[in-house]
Amino acid sequence: MSYHIVNIDSPQADISCRKGQLSCRVDGVERQLPLEDVAAIVITSFSARIHSHLLLEAAKNGVALIICEDFKPVSLMLPANRSSDTLLTKAALSIEKRQVETLWRKTIDAKCHNQWVCAQALNPAAVNLKRLEKTAEGRSQHKESTCSRLYWDIYRETLADSSFNRKRDAGGLNDLLNYGYAVLLSTVLQKLFAVGLDPTLGIGHEIRERSSPLAYDLMEPFRPCVDWRVAAWVLQQAEFHDYRITGAFRRYITGFTVEKVGYFGLELSIQNCIESVVRSFRKAVLHKEVRHYKPWTQKNLRWDG
Repeated sequence: MSYHIVNIDSPQADISCRKGQLSCRVDGVERQLPLEDVAAIVITSFSARIHSHLLLEAAKNGVALIICEDFKPVSLMLPANRSSDTLLTKAALSIEKRQVETLWRKTIDAKCHNQWVCAQALNPAAVNLKRLEKTAEGRSQHKESTCSRLYWDIYRETLADSSFNRKRDAGGLNDLLNYGYAVLLSTVLQKLFAVGLDPTLGIGHEIRERSSPLAYDLMEPFRPCVDWRVAAWVLQQAEFHDYRITGAFRRYITGFTVEKVGYFGLELSIQNCIESVVRSFRKAVLHKEVRHYKPWTQKNLRWDG
């Protein structure tokens, strides 16, 4: 498949196609890219102009067009001959249970490791840090739940909020975390659609009506990126225990996707790292080789934000 996933986020963008070139003009400056090298176009801008000729040429070149609202995909336009990626979907449906379990274990291992690194960076003197490290690097049956409990205990201690309890609908600090996770989920969904993966075919989360379990699966190792950025906001910029989702917070938290992280010797933005992980997962599913799936792990204590 073609390589490039093009993201359009400028509100003044004018997007068209001329002589086989994808063209994006912003404030009089035009950038071009051969449409044949594009896998998908993701539009997060709320007022971009899209020329109808681009829709026709994108369809002829097998390019997906993904329209987002508040960063979340709300419309997916695919060519008639690519209403689904047949071979990929067939491979995903026929993957062995043992391989699914291995893919999920690799995901949880990465998540737990990243929780430990984040906790160590936030509070290197935390009492439960050593236990969190041992659990994160171990193979215990209840690894994910144990790491989660220890991690959130350290998080609560770091932010000096004894009332904090990590529950989705508990309010308070959870509102900030949930908003950040929504941005993360939207980014993962964009990448899944762009490479042709069906987000309803998950490996860990349960399938529910109108849900996207695969997106929830693959976002797990990246959750500590949101946790770190929320903690930095609370400790440095917000008033004490002020958990309102203000315009300033929205602008701040959405910026985490462009922060840099390391990924197998490369320095990538988090959104590009997510794309690389999603592509590795696609390869693992398509070829039935779990070794191709390479979830992201933070290798040092340098966290941006």
